[in-house]
Amino acid sequence: MCGRAYYVYIMTNNYATLYVGVTNNLERRVYEHKHKLVPGFTERYNLTRLVYYEQTNDVAAALAREKQIKGWLRAKKVALIESINPNWQDLAEDWD
Repeated sequence: MCGRAYYVYIMTNNYATLYVGVTNNLERRVYEHKHKLVPGFTERYNLTRLVYYEQTNDVAAALAREKQIKGWLRAKKVALIESINPNWQDLAEDWD
């Protein structure tokens, strides 16, 4: 599998709820979250702001990283987000 990108990402609403996910098409997945095209957790909690993501070419590494981050306490997730996005800006604000 050469050249394929996988993304681990974190979505939020107004800082209250965090959602960690993994995808091979970040723009499409964020669009789905923002437009509530997939029923479930992110739709229910209005998680429409992309505040963190990282990329890898290894699907197993992406899945392991997602599981790792999901296991962290909120404070550690917040520190991860703020390490690259201290103001919690929507990183996908102008992707539409």
